Amino acid sequence: MNRGFVVWLTGMSGAGKSTIAEGLRAELTALGLPPEVLDGDDVRTNLCKGLGFSKEDRDTNVRRIGYVARLLARQGTAVITAAISPYRDVRDELRASITGFVEVYVKCSLDELVQRDVKGLYRKALAGEIPHFTGVSDPYEPPLNPHVVVDTERETAAVSVERILQTLVRLGHVPGISAEQLGGAAERRRAARMPRLDVGLKEMADAYMLATGALSPLSGFIGREDYAAILEHGRLASGAPYTIPVCLRVDDVPSGDRVALHHRGQAVAIVDVRDLFETLPEREASAVYGTEDLAHPGVRALAGAGRYAVAGEVTLLPRPSSAFSEWDLTPREVRAAKRERGWATMVGFQTRNPVHRAHEYLQKVALEMVDGLLLHPLVGETKADDIPAAVRMRCYEALLANYYPATRTLLATNPAWMRYAGPKEAVFHALIRRNYGCTHFIVGRDHAGVGDYYDTYAAHRIFDQYAPGELGIEILRFEHAMWCRRCGAMVSPRTCPHPAEEHATLSGTRVRRLLAEGAPLPVEFTRPEVAAVLADAAHEELAEAAS
Repeated sequence: MNRGFVVWLTGMSGAGKSTIAEGLRAELTALGLPPEVLDGDDVRTNLCKGLGFSKEDRDTNVRRIGYVARLLARQGTAVITAAISPYRDVRDELRASITGFVEVYVKCSLDELVQRDVKGLYRKALAGEIPHFTGVSDPYEPPLNPHVVVDTERETAAVSVERILQTLVRLGHVPGISAEQLGGAAERRRAARMPRLDVGLKEMADAYMLATGALSPLSGFIGREDYAAILEHGRLASGAPYTIPVCLRVDDVPSGDRVALHHRGQAVAIVDVRDLFETLPEREASAVYGTEDLAHPGVRALAGAGRYAVAGEVTLLPRPSSAFSEWDLTPREVRAAKRERGWATMVGFQTRNPVHRAHEYLQKVALEMVDGLLLHPLVGETKADDIPAAVRMRCYEALLANYYPATRTLLATNPAWMRYAGPKEAVFHALIRRNYGCTHFIVGRDHAGVGDYYDTYAAHRIFDQYAPGELGIEILRFEHAMWCRRCGAMVSPRTCPHPAEEHATLSGTRVRRLLAEGAPLPVEFTRPEVAAVLADAAHEELAEAAS
């Protein structure tokens, strides 16, 4: 039996709740999830007859709707409610008590509602002729953290329905369909008629992660309030921890309320434009990267990006095919795989390099504490001298096939691009892994570092800023690991008494030089199967360069 859920449409009279409810009913029915619709007016007539419009009576009306919705959802039914439900405390009460509660704020300005009102009720209320009229002589309290906001003053009912469906897919309430599939041919045709914005791999990756919930609580490119709060406090305007602004940067201001993002000639996403603001690249560089030095790859990328930022919710269209389709799992799919394996705990491991012995050591130490390992390599843009993602993926496959228990490991790609933001990116990566279902996350002392820009252990110390449980994931702070010749084993500074000259370490530069020379990599550095993959890739690169 499917799990039921409740889509709670709240908004002022005339905002369009009933219209959206009917459109959503048709779409869910077409998807094989025919819902029950509890319309506020119908419920008042048939279930709540005799109730007045005092706060107590309004609360009773909303609680009765919630009670029926909860019973239906328990039986696996999709439920849509369309009721003003003006008071926040009662809505929050229902949100806490109903599993699968999805709050949708149907937003519309009072001026627009007055213009729409053919019966003249708003004008009469404004003139004092109708007492207890919500939004005029009685309060309407908008939700503080709705799952989705639809603005019927700026978008059609069809667009609102599509955005609610995207949210339901992202939250896992529509089984058997992906966010990409939901985009559909009709949406792509509309995208072709929209203002077009050509984007690169970075923007495409951000759009995909926003739409699939990988960057939750964000579901769209950030606006100016969140941007300012991140730079000032390392948090969103709501106070939620967030250390890196996820911006859609442009040089030219796009026209229109909706913009289609195109990558290599294909529409990949649509952004509902909510805000447009000028960014502060120098201040952002200092706040995120701790430097304004253009030699830093993140600062250099920031300096070369557009000065303005477009904010808005993201609707994903089918993205271009990936070279790693077998491993391209969304957060929902990873969480489902975790449940299927019966893992209560799962540790995430971030890497942009081939897994070597030090990585393996850290992962297996963590596996002694948790049920499963999510090996989650970043496959978005990295520095030009990093090992290509395709080669790295072959290394991971070889390692997992030979040295890890299959029942306790899961390989999936992380489509993010590398910022090299050190401590700030360590937190960012932890939040991403939380969204993929990880309960634990491994952080090395120089996590996401580059050059000499970050102090030793800065990536560990930054987590001291957060209260226990605030990030929703437990951080495992690990020392640098290496092979000790005297110990004859992998060690860390915490476990080995021997001097540094007994430790076998290889820099990335030396690894690349050995590969270029055709020399074997030491077994103390990496497993033979991984070394063979790297050597083959180096030979292919040399042959291609010579041809």
